[in-house]
This record gives sequence, C-alpha cells and structure tokens, in this order.
Amino acid sequence: MTGFINYHKVLIVGLGMIGGSYAEKLSSLGFEVGALVRRQETLDYALAHGMIAHGHVEVTREYVSQFDLVVFALYPHAFVEWIRRYQDYLKEGAVITDVTGVKRSIVPAVQDMLRPDLEFVPAHPMAGRERSGVEYSDSRVFNGANFIITPTDRNTPEGIELVRTLGCILGFRHIAVLSVEEHDEMIGFLSQLTHCIAVALMDCKASEHLAEYTGDSFRDLTRIARINENMWTELFMENRDELLAQMDLFVDKFSQLREALAGGDTDTMKEMMRLSSYRRSFFDK
Repeated sequence: MTGFINYHKVLIVGLGMIGGSYAEKLSSLGFEVGALVRRQETLDYALAHGMIAHGHVEVTREYVSQFDLVVFALYPHAFVEWIRRYQDYLKEGAVITDVTGVKRSIVPAVQDMLRPDLEFVPAHPMAGRERSGVEYSDSRVFNGANFIITPTDRNTPEGIELVRTLGCILGFRHIAVLSVEEHDEMIGFLSQLTHCIAVALMDCKASEHLAEYTGDSFRDLTRIARINENMWTELFMENRDELLAQMDLFVDKFSQLREALAGGDTDTMKEMMRLSSYRRSFFDK
C-alpha cells in the first residue's frame, strides 16, 4: 500500500454494486472514502452500512476538491458528461480511474478534454453480479477475479502503478495491461457475447415453468440473463462493431455444430467437444 500514502482520500462517483464494493473494501482498509450519488436513499444505505465516511447527492467544488483519487462507477455516457461539466472541481494533481466496460469510445473522449494536471488511468474490474444497486455490494466478488488496465501514451508509469496497486489491494488475482482496442475485442467476446447468448436463450421459450424442470446446466448458463437492460444496451451500442464481429464468430461455430448434427457427422461433433473440453480446462487451473 506504499503507493497509496498520498492517496488516502478516495471519492467514488456512483454507488451501484461495483462502486459500492470498491467503497466497502477501501473503507475496511482504513481509507477515507466519500461518495457522490444521485439518490439520498443510496447515500443513507452506504452510510448506515459503513461503506463510506461521508457523501453528497450534489456535485460541489468544495466537496470534490478534497480527494486525491477518484473512481468513476458510472455508465459510459454519464462518465464523459461528468468530466465535461465538473472536471474543474477536481483537486490539482488528482488521479482518476473508472470501472467502465468499454474503452475505445470512452478513453480518448475523456483524455482529450482532461486538464493537463489530471491523469485518467482507465481500468475494468472483471467481477460483478447479475443484480445491480448498492444493496448488492460485496467486495468478496473481487477475490480471485481479473482486473484490466488500459493505459495510453498519455499515462505516466506512476499513474499506472497506482491503479495496479488499487487492483491488488481490492483483492484481484490477476492484473493485465491491454490497449483499449485489445480490451474491447476481449470484452466483446468474454462478457458482452455471453450476455447476448444468455438473453437469447431465455427469450427462446416462455419460462413460467422452466424452473420446475431445469438442472444446473441451464441455471448456470443463464445466470447473467437477469440483466440491467439500460446499462447493457449502452455497453452493447458503445462496442457495437466489435460485438457484432464476435456474434458472427459464434453463429458460424454454432452453425457448424448444427450442420454436423443434421448430417449425422459424429466425428465433427466429437472433435468440437474435445476442443471445447481442452480450452475450458485452462479456466480450472
């Protein structure tokens, strides 16, 4: 935690599940955590559960200028708009980071408009739950999870190391550094495509009685189908071209499996299953 000596006061902008989990963990480690939220009920919940030391529902220069490190846990468009409207309130020399699930459309927009004395180090915690809201915060979701940093040539080694340290103290197991393009390609496949598949699968059949017959396979595969439609629609649209490419990749492979089944090509089916089992084995190590 030596890299955090000068960053003891942390502001979380947006206390949903991820922002709340950041706040919970950092407060438990002794950081002075503040919050900006839209709803008084959210603020009251976070205060009552010891997740933050203080917070506001209004953005003021007096409050925002206190903080050394600012974490934005907002929808992409809201993050960009906040910087456009309020960046002058930020403390000189402050470092900001985010939890946003898309980068290519966000990082240049923020860094292009940012004051020269501020540094934005983009990051994406690869953890979460299918439910949203501060009441579902739980910093244990970070334990053993992956954390991605997407720096650009505008970032300093010190800023990148600070956010790497943040990932470490939050409990993430593996911290990777990717370009914004690499991030969006990988997220398009690993996260957004899987949510598309889960949504499409649940939309296939009326579900009133499916729960009475299902086994673990269907339940596990569709866990993420209980989805925040506003957030995920925005994430899909922000990464549309990449997500469409990943959807096409999946459709091609699904069609290959269907054609093998229709044609009685058991060799192809078995080969696809062997490859699937081999690749899945890397996730169990």
